[in-house]
Amino acid sequence: MKNFCKIILLTLSVFLSIHPLLQAQVKLGIDLLEESEFRCLKNKRIGLLTNPAGVNSKGRSTIDILWSSPLVNLTALYGPEHGIYGDENAESKIADHIDKKTGLPVYSLYGDHRRPNAKMLKDIDVMVIDLQDIGVRSYTYVSCMCYTMEECFKHNIEVVVLDRPNPLGGLKVDGPIMDKQWKSYVGALPVPYVHGLTIGELARICKKEPDWLAIPNETREKGKLTVVPMRGWERTMLWPQTGLKWTPPSPIIKDLNAAQGYAMTGLGCQIGGFLHGYGTQYPFRLISHPQKGIIAFEKTLREKNIPGIAFHKQSSTNKIKGERQEGLYLTITDYNAWRPTELSFHLMQLACLLSPKNPFVHEKNLKLTLFNKHVGSDAWYKAITESGDKVDVKRFIAQWTEDSKKFQTWSKQYWLY
Repeated sequence: MKNFCKIILLTLSVFLSIHPLLQAQVKLGIDLLEESEFRCLKNKRIGLLTNPAGVNSKGRSTIDILWSSPLVNLTALYGPEHGIYGDENAESKIADHIDKKTGLPVYSLYGDHRRPNAKMLKDIDVMVIDLQDIGVRSYTYVSCMCYTMEECFKHNIEVVVLDRPNPLGGLKVDGPIMDKQWKSYVGALPVPYVHGLTIGELARICKKEPDWLAIPNETREKGKLTVVPMRGWERTMLWPQTGLKWTPPSPIIKDLNAAQGYAMTGLGCQIGGFLHGYGTQYPFRLISHPQKGIIAFEKTLREKNIPGIAFHKQSSTNKIKGERQEGLYLTITDYNAWRPTELSFHLMQLACLLSPKNPFVHEKNLKLTLFNKHVGSDAWYKAITESGDKVDVKRFIAQWTEDSKKFQTWSKQYWLY
C-alpha cells in the first residue's frame, strides 16, 4: 500500500509539472504594481494608456484595478488603435470621449492626434502604460508607447511601463530591420520585423539609445522611466506556458494562432492579390489567391521548402463577404526552425508570377508607401520591382537572418529576463 501511494504521488507530481493549466502562473507588471501597493504612484495624478488586454493575471482590467484603489488617483485614460475597450476597427479614427464606467476623460491617440498634447497631459504627473504587444514591428501599440514617451518626457511627466510577455517568445527574432527613412506610426523603431523583446525592454532601449525617440537627447536623458517587470516569465516561454488566459489585444488577434499568423502573413498583405483569412475564423492563417487553385498553390509552396511550417486544405465562412473561403491553413511544425517572415517574401515573389504586370511596379503610391512602411527595407522593394518573380528571396532571407542574430546579440544588454 505504501509503495502504491508513492507511485500515485509520483505520477501526480509529474502531471502537475507538465500540465500547462496547472503550472505556476506568470505574474505581470500590473500584478507586481498591485503587490507593491502602488508605491511608485502614491500622491500623484495618474494617466493610464491601455486597452482590453491590459488585465492582471486573473483577468481583471487594469482600468478597474487603478480606478477602484484608494491608493491611486486615476485622472485620465488614453486609448491606442482600437480604443480602450478594443471595439473599434483597424485604422478607424477614434474621438475623445468620456468613459461611461469611470466618468474619466478618454483621450484618443488614434484620432486627430497620434500623440498626447499638452492639453491631454495637463492633469497627470505619471503616465502608466499597460499594452499587450504581439512581438511584431508593424503592430501599432509599441509606436503608441514611443510617441507617448516622447511627449511625456517633453512635459516632465514620468512614464511607468507595466511589462507583459512577448507571445512569440523572447528568442524568436526574424525579418528585415527597418531602414530609418521608413520610420512611421506603422513601425517606429529600427528593429527586425519579429523583434524578440517585451514592451518593457523596448521602452528601456528607447530611454537609453540616441535617435530611438524623436526628441533631443537631453530631453530623453532627463525623462523618468520605470519599467515594472514580470515575475516568472522566461524567454523560452510561449503563451500557453505562462498560465495566462489570452485576452485579444485587438479584434482580429483573437488568439495566439492569429498572433503567430500575423508574423507570417502580415507583411505583404497590401499588394499581390492574396487573401489571408481576414473575416474567417483563421485570420492570417488561411491563405489563397484567386488565380491559383488550392492543389497547385500547395504544390508551389511545398517546393519552396520553407522550414518549420506545413500547409493543408481548409475552408471557413468569411463573415465579411458572407461566403465560404477555401485556402491553405498554415501550421507551425517546428518552432525552432520557423522563420516567421519567410513565407511573406515567397508570397510576394509568387504574386509577381501570378499577375500579368508586376504589382509592385504598377500599384498606386499610397499603397506602396504603406507596403514599404511594413517591410521597412528599401533594398527589398528595389529588388522586387526590378526582378519581379526572379527576385532572389533566399539571398535576402540569409542576410536578414544574419542581421537579426546581430540585433539579438546587441539587445541582450537590455534584457530583463
